[in-house]
Amino acid sequence: MEQRRLGRLEHQSSVLIYGAAALGDVSQDVADRSIQEALDGEINHFDVAASYGDAELRLGPWMPEIRDRIFLATKTGHRDRESAWREIHASLERLQTDRVDLLQLHAIGDLAELDPATGPGGALEAAIRALDEGLVGAIGVTGHGHQAPATHLEALRRYPFATVLTPLNPVLWRDESYRADYQALVGEVRRQDVGLMTIKAVSRRNWPDGADHAYTTWYEPYDQQAHITAAVSWVLGHDEVTGIPTAGDVGLLGMMLEAERNRVSPDQAERQLASDVDYSSPFIAMPF
Repeated sequence: MEQRRLGRLEHQSSVLIYGAAALGDVSQDVADRSIQEALDGEINHFDVAASYGDAELRLGPWMPEIRDRIFLATKTGHRDRESAWREIHASLERLQTDRVDLLQLHAIGDLAELDPATGPGGALEAAIRALDEGLVGAIGVTGHGHQAPATHLEALRRYPFATVLTPLNPVLWRDESYRADYQALVGEVRRQDVGLMTIKAVSRRNWPDGADHAYTTWYEPYDQQAHITAAVSWVLGHDEVTGIPTAGDVGLLGMMLEAERNRVSPDQAERQLASDVDYSSPFIAMPF
C-alpha cells in the first residue's frame, strides 16, 4: 500500500487509515478478523475514539503485539479540560497502552464547538498537558459538516495542530463555497506542514427516510466496488491528502483495500460518480 508523509510528524502513514468506528458494536472475534485484514492489507495507521462504542476495547488486546508497528490515534469529544483529561486516561486504559501517537479534538465542525474546546479551561489544555507528560505524541483536530474546513483553518490560527481530519469527496468539491474553504485550509496546511487526512470519501448520501440501514455507518455508503474505487481514487488524487480512514463498517474494508490497489484516474473517477443522480452531501441532515 502507498504511504504518505503525515506532515511534520514525519510518519509514513498508509493512505488507508483503519477507521475503528467500525468496531464500535461488534464482537471481539469480528474485530479480530477485521484488524487482521487491515494488517494484511498493509495498513499501519489506526484511528479510534473514546466515543466509538467498544472500539477501544476491541483494539486493546492487540496492542502487545502491534503497538510498536502502528501509528495509533484516538480522540476526545469533551470540550472542557477536566472531562477531556479523564477521557484521555480512560482511552489509554481501554487501549492497553501508556501512549498514543495522536490525540485529536473530535467533532469540531463549527465555531460553537471550537470556541469552548480551545478557550480557557477547554479540552485543548488537557491535550497539551497530555503532550507535555508524554501520554500523547501530537495533537490534532477533526470535524464534520459544511463548515469544517473553515473551522479547521481557524483552529490552525489558534494552535499549531499537527494534523487535521476534514471532509472531502467529489460532491462536496462541486460546491464552490466548500471548495474555496477547503483550498484555503490546504494553503495553511502546507504552510504549517500539517498532516491532512480526509473523511467521508465513500459516503453516498444521508440514509433516505424509512430506508433499511444495511451498514453501521450513519450515512449511506457506496457499496459497489466500482463506486468505492472511484471515490477512493478521486480523493487520493489530491496530493495534499495523507490518508483516508476506512468506512465505519467492517464489511466495507475489503472493497476499500481493493480500491486502493486498483486506482483509476481522477477524471475517470469523477465521471463514474457523476453518473449517480442520488449522490449528495451526507451533511444535509446529520443524525447528531
